[in-house]
Amino acid sequence: MQENVRLPTPQIGANGKSAGLSFVGLIVHNLGTRRVRTALTALAVAIAVMAVVTLGVLTDSLKSSAAEVLSAGNADFTVAQKSVSDLLNSVVTDTQVAKIASTPGVASAVGVLVATIKLDPAHPLFLEIGITPESLSPFGVHVVAGRAYDATAPDEVMLGWQAADAFGKKVGSSIVMDGIRFRVVGIYSTGQVFADSASMMSLATLQARERKPATVTLTVVRVTKGASIERVRAAIEEANPNLATVRSATEYGRVDRNLQFLGAAQTGSQIIALVIGVIIVMNTMLLSFVERIREFGVLRAIGWSRSRLLGLVLGEAVGISFLGAGLGVGFAFVLTWGLQRFSPLRGILQAQFTAGEFWTALYAAIAIGVLAALYPSARAAMLRPGASLRRE
Repeated sequence: MQENVRLPTPQIGANGKSAGLSFVGLIVHNLGTRRVRTALTALAVAIAVMAVVTLGVLTDSLKSSAAEVLSAGNADFTVAQKSVSDLLNSVVTDTQVAKIASTPGVASAVGVLVATIKLDPAHPLFLEIGITPESLSPFGVHVVAGRAYDATAPDEVMLGWQAADAFGKKVGSSIVMDGIRFRVVGIYSTGQVFADSASMMSLATLQARERKPATVTLTVVRVTKGASIERVRAAIEEANPNLATVRSATEYGRVDRNLQFLGAAQTGSQIIALVIGVIIVMNTMLLSFVERIREFGVLRAIGWSRSRLLGLVLGEAVGISFLGAGLGVGFAFVLTWGLQRFSPLRGILQAQFTAGEFWTALYAAIAIGVLAALYPSARAAMLRPGASLRRE
C-alpha cells in the first residue's frame, strides 16, 4: 500500500490558492510549520547581518572620529603630510606653515599640533591641541569663561566646554595630564565635538612635551574672499610636494592611510560574512529540499508550474531573510553598545545607527536568502512529479 503524502493544509490548488489562503499565506504557513528550522536559518542570517552592520557602524564611526580630528578648526581646508600611516604622525614644519601663509589667496594659516594621552580609563585617547594664543580666533575658538592661556606659561591650559563638563572642572581648577599638573585658565567652545572635548595649550608647551620642536601636525587654512579654493589648494600642493590638502570627508584618505585600510577591511570582512551566511543558509535549505521532495512532487502533480514552485521556495527564503534582518540589527545594536564601553574604544567609538545601516541590513539579508535559495529552488522546480512521488 502506497504511503500517504502529507500535503500543506489546507490543500492548495493549481492556482496556488484555496479557501482563505493566498500564495503569501502559504509561504507563512510553511515557515510556521517548520518553526525550529525557520528559527535556526533566520539565526544564521542574523549572525551574518550582525557582522555586516556592526562592521559598517564601527568603520563609519572610526572614520568619522579621524575626520573630526582633521576638520577641527574654522577653515576652508586643512593641510597635512601626505599618506602617513596615522594622522597624528603628520609633520608640517614651521617653514612650510609660513610658506602656506604666504601663498596668494591665503587669508590665514594656523599651525596646530595634536597629541593624545590616556587621561583615565574612561578617556584613553584624550586630545591635546597646541596652538599659539594669537591664532585661537582664526582657528574658531571662542573663550566662554576665563581667559586664553599665556604663550610663555607652561602650566596653563584651556578645556573645551564638553571636557570641562565631563570632568567637573571650572576656571581656577587644576587637572593632571600626563603626570603634569595644569591650571585651567579658560573654557572654550568651537562648535566641533572633538575639539570641544579636548584641551588647548601653548604650542611651545606641547612641542616641548612631545619633543617636536618647530613642527605641527596640520595647518588649517582660510582663503581670502573671492579667491578660488581649488586654485589655492593646487598652489600649496605644488609648492609642498610632501603635503596634501583636504576639504571633504571623502578626501581624508589622502593624508591618513589608516582610513583607506579601514574601508578596504570593511569591504573584505563584509563579503566574507555574506559568503559564510550564504553557505550556511544554502546547506540548511538543501536539507529542507531533500525532506520535501515528495511535497514538491505532489504540488507539481496537481498542476503547479515550475515558476510557481520556484517562487514558493524563494518566497520562503525571503521571509526568513526579513526575520534574520530584524534579529541581526538587534544583535548589532547590542554588540556595538558593548564595544562602546570596551576600555580601548572609549572616547573613540561613537556609533550611530542611521537609516542607511537598516537598509544595509535588509539588503544583506535578502541577498543571503535569495542567493542561498537559488540552487534548492531550481532543483525543486526541475523535479518530475512521477520520480519525486516514488522517492522514499
